[in-house]
Amino acid sequence: MKLAKRIFLTTTVLAAVTAGALLSATIGQAATPRPARADAPAALKVPAPLKVPDGNRLTDVLSAEGVQTYTCADGAWKLLEPAATLWAEGDRSHRPLALHSRGPVWVSTVDGSAVNAAAVASSPRPGTIPELLLRSTATRGTGVFADVSYIQRLDTHGGVAPTTACTGSDQTSVHYSATYAFYKPAE
Repeated sequence: MKLAKRIFLTTTVLAAVTAGALLSATIGQAATPRPARADAPAALKVPAPLKVPDGNRLTDVLSAEGVQTYTCADGAWKLLEPAATLWAEGDRSHRPLALHSRGPVWVSTVDGSAVNAAAVASSPRPGTIPELLLRSTATRGTGVFADVSYIQRLDTHGGVAPTTACTGSDQTSVHYSATYAFYKPAE
C-alpha cells in the first residue's frame, strides 16, 4: 500500500513537471527565473546558522507553496516527503518555475535541470517547520539549477506534523509555504 502511494505521488510530481514544461512552451513564454537583484541578499532575513559560506553568490529567490506529507511510524508522525511548486518571488501569477519533492530535489519546469541537496543546518521557528541551510549533493542539466551549491529554506509557514497519535500506515499532508534562495559558486 505504501509503495502504491509513493508511486502515485512520484507520478503526480512527474506529470506536473511535464505539464508545466508543456504549458510554458504552449504559451510561448518560456519563463525563466530572474536573476536576483544586487540588493537581494540584504533583503533576505537569514539566521546566523543558515548563512551560506563565503565564495557563493545568490542566483535565484523563489516563493513556494505545497505540502509536507507525513506517514505513521510506530505511532508517531514522520516526514515522508515534501511536494511544492516554486515561482519567481513577486510573480502574482505564480507561474511554476520548479517543483520540489522527495530527495529533497528541485526540478526546473522550464529546462529540466535539477538539484539534490541535504540539510547541513537548521533554525527552529515556533509553530512552523524549521528554516534550513542545504548543501547540494548533485545537479543535473545545464539550466537554472546547474552548479547550485547551497539552498536556503526561509520564511517558513505551516507544514508541522500533527501532534496526535497515528496508527497503521496513516498518511497526512500539511500545507506549507516558504522562500527558497539558491546559490552558486562565485566566479
